[in-house]
Amino acid sequence: MADFTSSLYNMRLMDDLACKDTFVHKLHPLIKILTTIAYLFVVVSYDRHEIIGLLPMVFYPVVVFFLAELPVKQVLARLLLIEPFIIAIGILNPFFDSQVITVGGLALSRGWITFASILLKSLFTITAALILICTTGMDKLAAGLRMLKVPRLFVLQLLLTYRYISVLIEEVSRSIRAYKLRAPQQKGIHPGVWGTLVGQLLLRTIDRAERVYQAMSVRGFTGEYYTGADTRITIRDGAYFGGWLLFFILARMVNIPLMIGLLISGVIS
Repeated sequence: MADFTSSLYNMRLMDDLACKDTFVHKLHPLIKILTTIAYLFVVVSYDRHEIIGLLPMVFYPVVVFFLAELPVKQVLARLLLIEPFIIAIGILNPFFDSQVITVGGLALSRGWITFASILLKSLFTITAALILICTTGMDKLAAGLRMLKVPRLFVLQLLLTYRYISVLIEEVSRSIRAYKLRAPQQKGIHPGVWGTLVGQLLLRTIDRAERVYQAMSVRGFTGEYYTGADTRITIRDGAYFGGWLLFFILARMVNIPLMIGLLISGVIS
């Protein structure tokens, strides 16, 4: 029961974070979407053996976290749900790419370097996506996607799926609570009632979805989603996007850590 309650709290926490009143939250959702897309494109464009050149890309999530006043621990904790899959995919690289190279006098397999690059890229891209959701919210994010001419059906499906997950969690929580009240001495759920419980859960969620749809239809829903948000893009929005775009291009074209290292060592005066 605690797990379902925690999952529901985590989803609502992201919605609550999107309602904050900071500089980043006030930016136009389309600008934040375009900035995130540019960031993702630059991060994944790095070579698979690049690690040092990737490091300046951490500057973007760190600055946005600070400006948006996001709780770092609670947001980054969601990475723990995805990183195991990334590790499972990249951990085989040392076996497929076993060529040995020397880095700072240490012999390493190129596969480990590729593995580290994959971890960094996944960390940066997933964090950027979480920041976008926590500073924009699903409603404004859907409006921004429609401004990008993303098909209406796709946007609506994304939005309703996100909302339906919370409905499903609530119904599961109610079903498990009812079962425990009827079997207080039972530890867990008996395997013999799993099928019945899942069937009842499916029927309850379908009935709940029908009620939600009827309520939407009564309020004039015709398949298009409107947020009523201001669609004007201000100079501040343009400056935010332009500034980050210039930084992304500079970080991609120039190996900033290498240049700093050369300056410190006196190679470049």
